[in-house]
Amino acid sequence: MAALAVDDICDLSAKARAEGFGREARLRIMLQTYVLSAGCYDAYYLRALKVRTLIKGDFDRVFQRDEVLLSPTSRTTAFKIGEKVNDSLPMKLANICAIPVNVAGLPSGFVEGLPVGLQIIGKPFGEAEMLRVARAYEEAGLYDALWAFTC
Repeated sequence: MAALAVDDICDLSAKARAEGFGREARLRIMLQTYVLSAGCYDAYYLRALKVRTLIKGDFDRVFQRDEVLLSPTSRTTAFKIGEKVNDSLPMKLANICAIPVNVAGLPSGFVEGLPVGLQIIGKPFGEAEMLRVARAYEEAGLYDALWAFTC
């Protein structure tokens, strides 16, 4: 993507949202905006906050014992380029493993490659430990081993 010519931070934000998001990202933003609208607040948002609290509590219990978690980023192997362009449901379901982490507000990072990706999940403000694990993972050559195992 080419660099955006901007005047200030507000201009940057507006242009990035207009030009930087693909069709799927814009669709998700519109749906989320609708769900947070006044008519849906009680039905969806308040319930979602309660579920978020339960999910965060589960992660908090795990992090009393463990420093980081490793998880796949998807239930499936990667799609071929352009394979699911006209079928958005599999694309939405592909990132389902990342949703609980985002809902709980935890830091995570991806080690990506075909055919699968690995997600390193940390405690709140645990980015330093996540980076140490990622570096050890790379230095040990585990990325190539995971690649070979999943192919």
